[in-house]
Amino acid sequence: MAIVTFVLGNSGSGKSYSMHNLDPKQCAMINVMGKRLPFRGGNNIRSVNADNAYWINDNLPAFKCPIVVIDDFQYIMANEFMRGVTDEGAGNAVFQRFNRIGQNAWNILTTAINNMAPDQRVYILSHIEETDGKTKIKTMGKMLDDKIVLEGMVTIVLQTTIRNGENFFMTKNDGTTTVKTPHEMFNSELIPNDLNAVDDAICDFYGIEKTQKQQAQTA
Repeated sequence: MAIVTFVLGNSGSGKSYSMHNLDPKQCAMINVMGKRLPFRGGNNIRSVNADNAYWINDNLPAFKCPIVVIDDFQYIMANEFMRGVTDEGAGNAVFQRFNRIGQNAWNILTTAINNMAPDQRVYILSHIEETDGKTKIKTMGKMLDDKIVLEGMVTIVLQTTIRNGENFFMTKNDGTTTVKTPHEMFNSELIPNDLNAVDDAICDFYGIEKTQKQQAQTA
């Protein structure tokens, strides 16, 4: 069982930038929108551009590197929706379409959790949405949310925040987010938005030895 972590936040709040200290030899990325990373040397991180949920689900176990990043996860759902937005249909057909999109998102998470090595870390970067003053991962609407709580499938959920012009990750839930982390994994409610430092903390907490000998491999 891989360790899957959600990294949530609004666009421009530092999710992708948080990868800047990752060792390119230790990680690989599924780049859903094919965007360039917002820091120097970002092209050194091995990546594959893919937004097809079936391809991602089938090929995710073939990634053998210690760290795998999926950026931006919500566009896997959004792109599947938009590709069929002009299809005619109503009633049960629309219901089944949303069910399929939800199942595909669930399948990717289930595959990452159950079909990857126990010392692998999978970081899923995604946008948030706000309802009644509370934030959560952005999905495709209430029809999906009534069936699946994606954050409930993982142990670690971080969310970006900006304080005095500085970018941070929140590690503790204040009642308005879905943030959660294991007790004593982090020493502060706010930590720098540095995914490598997060990975260090996760490895230390779970007793995983980080090694420089492993190389990123993709299917």
